[in-house]
Amino acid sequence: MSSNWLETNTFHYAQFQDIGHLVDRKEQKGLKISLCLPTLNEEKTIAKEIVIMKSELMTRYPLLDEIIVIDSGSADRTVEIAAEFGADVYAADKILPDLEKYRGKGENLWKALYVTQGDIIVYLDADIKNIHHRFAYGLLGPLLTNDTVKYSKAFYDRPIATSKDEIRPTGGGRVTELVIRPLFSLFFPELTQILQPLSGEYAGFRELFEKVPFPIGYGIETSLILDIYEQWGLDVIAQVDLDKRVHRNQDTRALGKMAFVIMETFLKRLERLGHIKLKKELLLKMIQYNLVGNDYEADILDWKALERPPMIDIPEYLEKFKPR
Repeated sequence: MSSNWLETNTFHYAQFQDIGHLVDRKEQKGLKISLCLPTLNEEKTIAKEIVIMKSELMTRYPLLDEIIVIDSGSADRTVEIAAEFGADVYAADKILPDLEKYRGKGENLWKALYVTQGDIIVYLDADIKNIHHRFAYGLLGPLLTNDTVKYSKAFYDRPIATSKDEIRPTGGGRVTELVIRPLFSLFFPELTQILQPLSGEYAGFRELFEKVPFPIGYGIETSLILDIYEQWGLDVIAQVDLDKRVHRNQDTRALGKMAFVIMETFLKRLERLGHIKLKKELLLKMIQYNLVGNDYEADILDWKALERPPMIDIPEYLEKFKPR
């Protein structure tokens, strides 16, 4: 276990509040930076995210070169609102349309690699209720000021909004503490230093993202950490304290489904990396039970463990980004 990584590779967003300096570093290195917001029915929060990022990090400081929304098929006004407020909006199904169509957060992030132009890509969830431009510049700080760091993860306090007027200051990150931290402790103790491995906010260089596979669903954050660590080591990863993130609450049953997908991703990664050998195929069914009257009825999630290959293996991507 790397004894000083937590000290050397952990930052606070306040260390990067001189955004003008970050812009200078970006220009010195000749970099472009893209912000990607994956969406599905986020009409209540998407406008504020775009307005803040555009006004502070494009108009006031030219840190971002583009804001991209990749939508999974929202049934509300997410797409219209995002376009109205100046983001470049793409339907995930329309990107690389000759490929089989999947739906999931990981799918959106993967397809963003094809439509963005940035050398660095910032991925932020679109449901952040206390959005602030620190969520972007904080993550970009280590990438622009440290030549070793290629991937940065967010961590924060995670108050849970329980009603319109009530916020509970603790209780976030339950899947992290009950699932991923125990698994990391068992197999990759050095990765326990990553305080919130499942945070949905992270940034990195295209040269990393294009070389790793992307599970289409909730397993994407886990797989990115494992694959980046395996290929490039822990020193290319940094984590940034973004102070506080307020988000939608999910009930225990929903978190159970999330945990199921994450554990499946983790186990398959372990096998691929040669750490374990599964003697039988995993049953890709999450089985929960509902009490209906006086009877218990099974509620079964049939999960398809789908994964996109490294984007660099896609011919259309190579033609667009790797001209010979």
